Order: sequence, then structure tokens, then C-alpha cells
Amino acid sequence: MDPHAVEKLAIRDVVENWVMWRDAGDWERFATVWHADGWMTATWFQGPAQRFIEVSREGFNNGVNILHFLGGFTCDVVGVRAISQTKMTINQRASVDGILADVVCTGRFYDFFEKRDERWGIVRRQPIYEKDRIDPVDPAASLKLDADTLARFPEGYRHLAYLQSRNGFTVKVGLPGLRGAAVDKLYAEGRAWLIGSDRPGEAL
Repeated sequence: MDPHAVEKLAIRDVVENWVMWRDAGDWERFATVWHADGWMTATWFQGPAQRFIEVSREGFNNGVNILHFLGGFTCDVVGVRAISQTKMTINQRASVDGILADVVCTGRFYDFFEKRDERWGIVRRQPIYEKDRIDPVDPAASLKLDADTLARFPEGYRHLAYLQSRNGFTVKVGLPGLRGAAVDKLYAEGRAWLIGSDRPGEAL
């Protein structure tokens, strides 16, 4: 097989393991997809990967219901560096003003990879949030959202942010979406990473 294709398959394996092990609560194996200096950004969390593992475990044990599904994948590999993009959905179920609801957010995982000691690992994960929606689990229920609160959040993840903020999470605004300055900056950081920048962009 083409050695370049082999590297891409190894990176895709890490991306898939991230989702499988995180959503299953397999925390020891989940830790292996990261490098020690890995950084995670999400709507509700921004910080070192090790801390992300800890708070994800706490949430999992407390019944927080966040799941992920993966779609198409592309990857640019230059030596021991890579940028991968993977279509994904984030699915979260929680109560919103007394109504049990599901949010589905569609986007991409944009991952900065590096191969160290013959192992590909994530150095930085930055989701790109493209669009989302919210629905009551019971179709007979009526879910009324506060328009002012909803408008505070970016279009790509405003319903996800609404649900999370209603459940005590502090949600970061200004994260990359389908278009705009934030995602343009992310793409530029990815290009710089591939040609040897000393850090994987400005981790949010």
C-alpha cells in the first residue's frame, strides 16, 4: 500500500477511537489518542486534554448525555505533521425549561496531528460548528425558547449553546463556523502547522 495512505489510515483510526472511547466512557484508552500537550476546545470546555478527560469522566458519571457520530474524512500529511477534517454530529439530550430535548449539531472536527515515537496523536482539536437544531424528545411537547438568549450565540451552535447554558455550562462564543474570520484563521493555522510552525495555532 502507498505509505502516504497508510499514514492517513492510522490518523483516521485515532479519530474514530476518540469518538468510540469517549462516548463509551473508556477513559484509559481515550487518553491514548492525545499527545501529552494536547489541547481541546469545545463549546463548554477549553483546556488541556488531560483536564478534558477528567471533566468528561465527571459528566459521564453524572449522567451528562453527549454522543458523537462521524462522516466523511480528509487528511493532509506533510512528514510527521497532519491536519485532518472529519464530518461529525454532536448529539446532546437534556432538559430545557422542564422539557426533555435533543440537540443535533453538524460540523467538522479539525485536528492538528503529529507523529511522535512512531505514534500519531492529537495536538489540538478544534471543532467547526456549521448548523444545529433542537427538538423535544416527546413530539407532543411544546418547547419555547427565549429569543434573546438564543440570539446571544453564533448561528452554527446556538441551539446547542442554549441547551448547555440552561444546564449550567459556560459556553464560549466566537468559535469557528462554516464561514467567517474565525474559521479562516483556523485554516491559516492549519497551513502553518503543516509547514513547520512552532505551535498548532492559537488554541482557543
